[in-house]
Amino acid sequence: MKNRARFSRTVAGGVALVLGLGLTACGGGGGSAGGADEFHVLVYGDATNKVEKRIVETFNKTSKVKAVLDTVPGADYQKKLQTIISTPQAPDVFFNWGGGSIQPFVKADLVLPLDEMIAKNPELRSNFLPSVFNTAEIDGKAYGIPMRGTQPVLLFSNKKVLADAGTGQPRTWDELLDAVKKLRAEGVTPIALGGGDRWPTLMWFEYVYDRVAGPELFKKALAGDKSVWESPESRKSLALIRELVDAGAFGTSYDSVKYTDNGSPALLATGKAGFELMGSWAYSTQQELDADFAAKSLGYGDFPTVDGGKGDPADVVGNTNNFYSVLKKTEHADAIAEFLKLMYSDEFVEAQLDIGNLPTTTTTEKFLGTAENPGYLTYQFRMVSEAPSFQLSWNQAYPPAADAPMMQAVQQFFNGSIDADGFIKAMQSLSTD
Repeated sequence: MKNRARFSRTVAGGVALVLGLGLTACGGGGGSAGGADEFHVLVYGDATNKVEKRIVETFNKTSKVKAVLDTVPGADYQKKLQTIISTPQAPDVFFNWGGGSIQPFVKADLVLPLDEMIAKNPELRSNFLPSVFNTAEIDGKAYGIPMRGTQPVLLFSNKKVLADAGTGQPRTWDELLDAVKKLRAEGVTPIALGGGDRWPTLMWFEYVYDRVAGPELFKKALAGDKSVWESPESRKSLALIRELVDAGAFGTSYDSVKYTDNGSPALLATGKAGFELMGSWAYSTQQELDADFAAKSLGYGDFPTVDGGKGDPADVVGNTNNFYSVLKKTEHADAIAEFLKLMYSDEFVEAQLDIGNLPTTTTTEKFLGTAENPGYLTYQFRMVSEAPSFQLSWNQAYPPAADAPMMQAVQQFFNGSIDADGFIKAMQSLSTD
């Protein structure tokens, strides 16, 4: 999701790093201008940075070697990381999505295997859920420590807008189409979409494909079986997406709206849209935009089922977690190991829960009842713990080189500039290496 996620993928005003100043001082492993007594931590700039700042402050209270937090706006993060990762300005520690997102860096021998670090501090592995921790393993070696929280994609809603339109949280595809009709009749954009970022649009493909074909189709595609993209299940998925777009579900200006500048979240919060499909980080975004709305009117639910689909209704897509990886050339591996221990501390877990994130430590469950938003967190915990399949966002599962052509195909199919055959051809052209 993405993502990004993804991913955690919002951008809060004021947290973005001034690229021309901050990154040129990054500590990196190359003896850069950062100084001998500090290491730099590069993260995706968004509303979650408040927790990362707090954890850095906690670490710096007792460590002789200081951590310096640098943030890059979400829309620019992946590109900036790829630009600096092999230069003297590379960060010592960097945020990523595991999976394909770090595979090229590992192949280029830029990332430190954490096995030795884990051998000295076994809790760096044992204090996290194995299914999540393993997402950042490549060729049997660990290259990442989970940070932030698991990030399933949910269908968020404005409960007041839905009630005024005489509809509710849809459980089936037909109910979603019915809700679209009712919301349009009220003059409301049914579904907010930050199409300008493109990765929010990808989430619709991920879920529809899963509900129609189940998780196996994408697993086969990722393993190199290009024929799955022209299968009947693939074509049915594309037909359903086309049906939703043609029904006016997303309005007509979605490609000019972004999630990363809070455009699409604002549409939901102000009642100009009824739904938004987004990663679980959307909760903290809405808290920052309008805490009253987040507390009283923000709804959420599972993605609708598709009649006759092969996918389990409990399947989830999104990001299993974000990770911290370490630059191989860093001069501060011992201090970084101590910093990474904080990713399973009680302070970290409670701070993430307070903003709606669900950490994947083995201790998380015991804190759910005492969090400020126990209902939302318990709902997420149920989703993740009961999901038969948790599919990693497509653009994070594929290597970074596939990102641009994949996103272009997604955007072009959505806006009608290519048809199903064009989308299939584009997906078949992606490299999984």
